[in-house]
Amino acid sequence: MPEPALDRRRSTPRLLANLLAFEAGWLACVLGGSLLGGTMAIVILIAHLRWQAWPGEWRWLLGFILLGLAVDGGLTRVGGFDFGDSRLALGLLPAWLWLLWPLFATLLHHSLAWLWSRPRLAVLGGAVGGPLSYYAGAKLAEVSLAPWLLPAQAVIWAGLCLWLCRRLGGHPTPGQ
Repeated sequence: MPEPALDRRRSTPRLLANLLAFEAGWLACVLGGSLLGGTMAIVILIAHLRWQAWPGEWRWLLGFILLGLAVDGGLTRVGGFDFGDSRLALGLLPAWLWLLWPLFATLLHHSLAWLWSRPRLAVLGGAVGGPLSYYAGAKLAEVSLAPWLLPAQAVIWAGLCLWLCRRLGGHPTPGQ
């Protein structure tokens, strides 16, 4: 029989709130830029850590902050993104793009937890959903993408989702 705390964290209203918070953060970042998006992302991340996160889940959020800097920062350095006159954090990325990574990490053990035991579906979702998110975000935020970037993102996100399946598949909490 599942523990009561596990049941509460996996309840439909909580999972829906998790997904809606991510979507609100994504929209605030993409449409609002670094100031509005950063403020909204920080509020969402603090709320997530306070009311929804598993013990130790902050490590995943921190890891995805670093992963976002490496992946999108690296792709920016090789010409994948053109942010125009936008101010770049650490000279690599606008803060709003960087903050999408820990926002995505808030979904890993909650709204997307069901996906990690289904590798084929996760890889397909990453290969399609990752590039679509970048494409939509670029259109809304007026960011130019190199022609090769979306295929590269498909490979990156498919690989990331496969790794997440291997790391999280079958584990209900991040600590196991």
